[in-house]
Amino acid sequence: MRILFLVILLPYCWFCQAQTDLEKSLFLLDDVIFTKIETPEGYDSAYKLMIRQPLDHASPDKGHFYQKAYLSHRNTKAPTVIITEGYNRDSNRIYELTELLDGNQIDVEHRFYGESIPDSLEYQYLNLEQATADLHRINQLFKKIYDGKWLSTGISKGGQTTIFYRYFFPEDVDVSVPYVAPLNIELEETRIYDFLDTIGTDECRKKIYDVQYKILKNRDGSLRAMKWFAKGANLDFEYLTFEEAFEYSVLEYPFSFWQWGGKCEDIPDENATLDEVLDHFTDISDIGFFSDRDMSVYASHYYQAGSQMGYYSYETKEFKDLLKALPTDSNPTAVFMPDKMPINFNNSLPLKVNEWIKDHGDEFIYINGANDTWSATSVKPNKARKAVWFNLEGKDHGQARIKNMTESEKDLLEATLEEWLDIEIED
Repeated sequence: MRILFLVILLPYCWFCQAQTDLEKSLFLLDDVIFTKIETPEGYDSAYKLMIRQPLDHASPDKGHFYQKAYLSHRNTKAPTVIITEGYNRDSNRIYELTELLDGNQIDVEHRFYGESIPDSLEYQYLNLEQATADLHRINQLFKKIYDGKWLSTGISKGGQTTIFYRYFFPEDVDVSVPYVAPLNIELEETRIYDFLDTIGTDECRKKIYDVQYKILKNRDGSLRAMKWFAKGANLDFEYLTFEEAFEYSVLEYPFSFWQWGGKCEDIPDENATLDEVLDHFTDISDIGFFSDRDMSVYASHYYQAGSQMGYYSYETKEFKDLLKALPTDSNPTAVFMPDKMPINFNNSLPLKVNEWIKDHGDEFIYINGANDTWSATSVKPNKARKAVWFNLEGKDHGQARIKNMTESEKDLLEATLEEWLDIEIED
């Protein structure tokens, strides 16, 4: 019996000794499953987390799902950055703010995206109240381990989530850093039109228009070429007809041009052939964005835009005589609801948050690109608030990052973080 007891005990004691202090702490957290993954350079360890979340935080008996997150651990006293992803997160990556602070990081995939999907997609539970409650629960769980300063940050739709998270749970974090984050207050944000009518030079905007006009004017040739493009990309079109998708992609061109850093000098001139214009065009506005593939990938995104978060539409007045598939009596929306369910937009929450930001939005650092289309609906500077705005000159949606700041902008950012977090950032 003594030998048998030792045979049973020794493997158990070996496992106890093999566990790190962090793993012992993770084991004690309710509803958290953790799996060790490759450790990023400079970190002590990293884990994939699956966290049990209620579908409805107000009524946990309605069911649950598992939300994915990635934990990258330095030490329990370092600042902790929670990444408020707006979409799926397929792998672990370290954000530049986390690197700057030598911090821990919890990168949280948004509910109803990626692996964080319940068995049944009941879209009534995909709202900002529930999504931010997910983040709050993770914050409260992991504050049992990480008792230093906390920050939240996200990019684009993730940056929007950062703003709404702070509104619902202002005590969870000490600093919020939304990147390229719009705060839309309408389903059809007319501020987008104002931006597109004024960004860049008159000459550049005219060249953008000329590309759209030439493609629509040469409709038959453009459609033939785009059908070959779609066939090569193995794209299907049932949600929208092919001609609807074609016209949407032409109307999308100015938005994408500025969002993703199009260069005016790269736009073909009036002497270019249709093929040359289309080669340039497809690099900027991919018709695949309007295919069944992307309608499926972005279904949850469109639901959120069409129900709470707002979005944009396309002005058609300059192309009324050239559009045949899309309506021209009203501006067609860029929201494509899952299964073509009706849009039922309620802007009461973004309006409340917009007012709250003006009166209570302290310890925010906003990072935007001056050339990014989404800067049109970003939170605007307010001297009454303890907040800092960076509107990076000449930068687009993907370039508005700390690494692309001027030295004086970086100095201001670091000094602000040092003051608000009461820390010293090492060079």
